[in-house]
Amino acid sequence: MAESSEGEEEGKLTGGNQQLVVDDDLREMAKKAAWSVSSCKPGNGVASLRDDNLDTYWQSDGAQPHLVNIQFQKKVKLKLVVLYVDFKLDESYTPSKISVRAGDGFHNLKEIKVVELVKPTGWVYISLSGNDPRETFVNTFMLQIAVLSNHLNGRDTHVRQIKVYGPRLNPIPRQPFQFTSTEFITYSTLR
Repeated sequence: MAESSEGEEEGKLTGGNQQLVVDDDLREMAKKAAWSVSSCKPGNGVASLRDDNLDTYWQSDGAQPHLVNIQFQKKVKLKLVVLYVDFKLDESYTPSKISVRAGDGFHNLKEIKVVELVKPTGWVYISLSGNDPRETFVNTFMLQIAVLSNHLNGRDTHVRQIKVYGPRLNPIPRQPFQFTSTEFITYSTLR
């Protein structure tokens, strides 16, 4: 089961960043996952979410909510979800309300964030941190991003990119410092 704050948190996000800026202590986790979507138009599938090209997009094809499922082989710590959406190009296809859910699988997903987007253009950051300062991440096997509604009552949705970040692990267990050179790592422990 996902470890996060109880209840749901709703916030409004406006604008969006043109440049993707993420802290150095975070790493992209999505490469280790199996991705699937609830529906897609031919040629606009899950590969378009992961190709690092802002000109391509996933386009849903069916009834809402539109789902992106991200499943990991082992439990991972996740801290941040970043989406690229563009209201200027996509208009009614742009998501306006997004729910982020986490859990062990489809059977026990729990909503951890609900975010309302107001005409976003660029990278939108959704923190998975809870209300409690000790809850800085979500520990989960599966993350689901659900597009609950679109701008201008649009039916299908466009999402251009999705990135998922977790904390960067220290390569040496119980070592408080981050050594980068092999020489320092060699002499980092006492025998």
